[in-house]
Formats: sequence, structure tokens, C-alpha cells
Amino acid sequence: MFAISLGDDGAELRPLEPFHAEEFLAHMDRGREFVGQHIGLPDVVADLDSAGAYLRSYAEKAASDTGRLYGIWTDGTLVGGVLFRTFDAAYGTAEAGCWLEPSAAGKGLITRACRVIIDWAVEERGIHRVEWYASTKNEASVAVARRLGMTREGVLRENYPYRGVRSDTEIWAVLAPEWRAAKAARAS
Repeated sequence: MFAISLGDDGAELRPLEPFHAEEFLAHMDRGREFVGQHIGLPDVVADLDSAGAYLRSYAEKAASDTGRLYGIWTDGTLVGGVLFRTFDAAYGTAEAGCWLEPSAAGKGLITRACRVIIDWAVEERGIHRVEWYASTKNEASVAVARRLGMTREGVLRENYPYRGVRSDTEIWAVLAPEWRAAKAARAS
């Protein structure tokens, strides 16, 4: 297994795999209310069986090259994750996403982790377009899209029925040439 450092604060990015089911469930239990403000992951991961099933679904996506799932650990504790919910190398498109428990919020972990996976997708896999979907009410997620250099392309009105309420979703994206230009600007 590999681990990629996310900085001097002991944070690292690692694959999140089926054998992490107990740790994943404990993490979700710590952040269930916070994570569940805008996404349904806590509703899907309700017990050990569903945690294992979720992780297996992403192992299958990785095996078929249609998605990826990575955990963010700080000081050995799983505190969040980033993923490619969809990944289509033939078309050169992917959708990135994230979640984080409250103890890890506000530290730049998601932005740093997303930079790692987007850079891999663009530079290693030839992905041309990385999309980001966020509830219009999820200011933290929208801020990540901005920090990643994404462009807001529009709003899908009332497209996401979540816990009995329909909400709007912002669509953000970055294209490979834009990603490379921003990366060069950060390096200089």
C-alpha cells in the first residue's frame, strides 16, 4: 500500500479499501451529522455490512477503471476522503468529490488531497475534464472548487432530492490545460 504526504502536519492520502470497513464506519460515526449536511454518504454507511459494501463497490470501480476512493489520515486516524465518483479514461472525464469529519475541517486537507488525485488523473491518465458537483448551500465545497481553479459552469435547479428536500447543485470543472497552467503558477 502507498501513502502520499499531504504536508508537514502528518496528514496523508491512502487508498481506502474493503479491509478498512471497521475504521471507515467509526470515522463515519464520528462525522455522521456533519458529513450528512449535504451528501448521503452517512445514510449509505450505517453499519459494518454497509461500510464494507461501499468500500467493495469502489474496489470494483478501481478494478474496472471507473472510479477511485482514497482516505485522508491524520496521525493515523481516518478523518475524511476524496474520490473519483466517476472516471472515464476513454472520454477523458471524471467527477471528483470529498467528505470530511468536523475535527479535520478548515485545515486545507481536502484541497491538498484533491490536488494530488486531480494531478494524477490529468498527468498520468490523460483526463481532460474534472467535474465537481456541490450543493449551492455547501459553501465549504464551493470554496474547494474555487481553490482548485475550477470554473462554475452552472446550476442544476432542484435536481438532488436529499432527505425529502430538493436542492440545487452547482457544477464546477477544470480542464487539463487550465490545471497545468494553475500548477505552473503555483510552482513559480
